[in-house]
Amino acid sequence: MAHRRQAARLAMVAVAMFGFGFALVPLYDVFCDITGLNGKTENRAVAESVSQDQSRLITVEFVTYTATGLNGEFEPSVRRLQVHPGEMQQVDFMVTSHASEDRVVRAIPSVSPGVAANYLRKTECFCFQAQPITGQSAAVMPMRFYVDQGLPDDIELFTLSYTLYDISESVAKRG
Repeated sequence: MAHRRQAARLAMVAVAMFGFGFALVPLYDVFCDITGLNGKTENRAVAESVSQDQSRLITVEFVTYTATGLNGEFEPSVRRLQVHPGEMQQVDFMVTSHASEDRVVRAIPSVSPGVAANYLRKTECFCFQAQPITGQSAAVMPMRFYVDQGLPDDIELFTLSYTLYDISESVAKRG
């Protein structure tokens, strides 16, 4: 009888751990939204800036990654750009597909240091929605942005990275 009680307790612990694992993703997203950690940017367009701070220069670096299994390349037109806060800029990102079939891809952004994500204002970005890519082709995906003038003075450089994922299967299942 004692063994059955112990087995029941262990089963309950396993079920609770499994449930907690599913709860971690939304809890982590809430934590990142509150604290501004992990460099998550808002996935929506903002209004364009009207004034610039010509007395200050910020260096923005661009880094790209492709997720495992994505047959192609993904890279920015420039690796590093100096901008004045409030100055509108556009950086084009090129994606080349070596796959014979059409794909749907999604780019997930991240900013380092994470606090800089709160001051990166995108007015247009391929990362706002899934992007269809024709097989054996190349596409240019623009990203327009400016750095908010409220960026803390101690941040003179930050990195914006994108990881490109193939989401074709999940789109096909939904469609």
